Amino acid sequence: DSMELERERGITIASAATHVTWDDMFINVIDTPGHVDFTIEVERSLRVLDGAILVLCSVAGVQSQSITVDRQMRRYNVPCLAFVNKCDRSGADPMRVAQQLRDQLNHNSVVMQLPIGLEDAHKGVVDLITMKGFIFEGENGEDIIEGDIPADMLAEAEAKREIMLDAFSMHHDGLTEALLEEQPITPELIREAVRAGVIARKVTPVFMGSAFKNVGVQPLIDAVCEFLPDPTEVENNAIRVNSDGIEESFIVEPVADKEFIGLAFKLEVSPYGQLTYLRCYQGSLTKGDTIFNSRTNKKVKVGRLVRMHSDDMQDIEATQAGDIVALFGVDCASGDTFTDGRVRASMTSMHVPEPVIKLAIKPKTNKGMDNMGKAISRFTKEDPTFRSHTDDETGETIIAGMGELHLDVYVERMRREYDCDVETGAPQVAYRETISQAVAYNYTHKKQTGGSGQFGRVQGMIEPIDDKDFEFESKIVGGSIPKEFIPSVEKGFRSCMDRGEYIGFPVQGIRFTLTDGTTHAVDSSDNAFQAAARGAFRDNYLSAKPQALEPVMKVSVEGPTEFQGEILGTLMQRRGVIVGTTEEHGFVRIDAEVGLAEMFGYSTVLRSGTQGKADFSMEFARYGVAPNEVAE
Repeated sequence: DSMELERERGITIASAATHVTWDDMFINVIDTPGHVDFTIEVERSLRVLDGAILVLCSVAGVQSQSITVDRQMRRYNVPCLAFVNKCDRSGADPMRVAQQLRDQLNHNSVVMQLPIGLEDAHKGVVDLITMKGFIFEGENGEDIIEGDIPADMLAEAEAKREIMLDAFSMHHDGLTEALLEEQPITPELIREAVRAGVIARKVTPVFMGSAFKNVGVQPLIDAVCEFLPDPTEVENNAIRVNSDGIEESFIVEPVADKEFIGLAFKLEVSPYGQLTYLRCYQGSLTKGDTIFNSRTNKKVKVGRLVRMHSDDMQDIEATQAGDIVALFGVDCASGDTFTDGRVRASMTSMHVPEPVIKLAIKPKTNKGMDNMGKAISRFTKEDPTFRSHTDDETGETIIAGMGELHLDVYVERMRREYDCDVETGAPQVAYRETISQAVAYNYTHKKQTGGSGQFGRVQGMIEPIDDKDFEFESKIVGGSIPKEFIPSVEKGFRSCMDRGEYIGFPVQGIRFTLTDGTTHAVDSSDNAFQAAARGAFRDNYLSAKPQALEPVMKVSVEGPTEFQGEILGTLMQRRGVIVGTTEEHGFVRIDAEVGLAEMFGYSTVLRSGTQGKADFSMEFARYGVAPNEVAE
């Protein structure tokens, strides 16, 4: 974690890339945040990774975020190992966590190790493949002492090994044969079976240890090299347009001598220009090459190619398929595909969730306005889940994001990185108003000044309609108002729709009918009839019993079935009308219609009522009549 805020709060906010070598293996590593508000960082990292380590706490077990991350791994078909961390904490129980993986995430979890001692006494692991005990000593756990399994653990180790062999033999014929024929089973054969099961996403091996004390870390990295796929074992698809102009999908091959294809999955705007993180899928890339952006068809020259180590950069001359590198000074968006021009292809893009919470912000000083603009344009470019717009009706700057912590972090970053203090508040809701009954009008506008005056009389009906915002109809016969003045009357009525007399918001759902009127040979004019229409509206609007309308949102909440009661409760408290519920695989989805004014702060209430395991999405449904207390 390289950001000052991350170190202070003790959480990861932005994903960071680094690389390590282990024996003669080269591993690209991306560390992602764990908090659900920064879910896009996990989303875009999983989009470009070939394998993952799902880190679980041996005390808390499967948490709400583990469920979200698991759903994302499924979406991108990423094979994974599980690592149960913090076995040195009091209350640690890695076996219970392995069971939770089965019960809550439907993983076929298989324990690969047993802990030697737990809590304060945690000092090593038993490896069930080689049936050896490993004790980690030295300041950083770098001295590994290999020995026999402690005598009191032998029976348990043999029982767990049987279960492990049984699980992997399902996915490997060679291991099944060896078991049936009771031949000696070599560690190589077991590793081969584990690898096959993991890559097919049929089995999740569970490792354990304590990262803080470096217990069990080396066997975990060995497992990454042995069991997770390398780039040649993962199938990645791209789309190209063939000679007939039809889009077709093809498999990208991670070989150096084919056309170059790479995906820009993350951007960072630094003081020296834009840094674009790129995963190379096919071919190779050298400094000085020209590459094409498939979305914009613009060509760019690769001026500087770097390998990232958190916030440190190391310049490199070339890179090839399978690598994760960064480019400097290339203008593009997150999710763009780059090629060398020999092939027009684009990789499938990533899923971007819709923001769930909005805040209105304004700078405390006038000087801060420019800086706030700069900060917002940078943040929206870097983070697709952070959105910003200016509300046309209220003139407020509205920012939207994935949760309160998400927006808090950006507001804090504006203060630190852009010296811009902002005030935040709930955004104003865009109410509307309409009338509930028809009313007749008969209004004369006359004004006498020196010279020609103004005169116009209009008569007709104002009535509510459902399907349109505004309608005007003229039923004038016999020319009581000349044709050229009828558009003026319509224009006058239309100008009244911007602001109603009842709660001061725009008016909608009204039909104006013009049935009669009077003109004056000299004093009638375009302006006089516009003024007459405005006067007719103003005088009769309140007698048509106006109503306030509020935006009604379609809200869809998903969470574990056990929290169905709590979820329904949170919606009912907010005047929600339940439209439907569906249940499957232990998850429930509740659809409701709720007024937007009631939805502020909902994400916090929902998360605290469901241990953070439920999430929701909402979209605008329609305008509905607001209750009287809201109008008051």
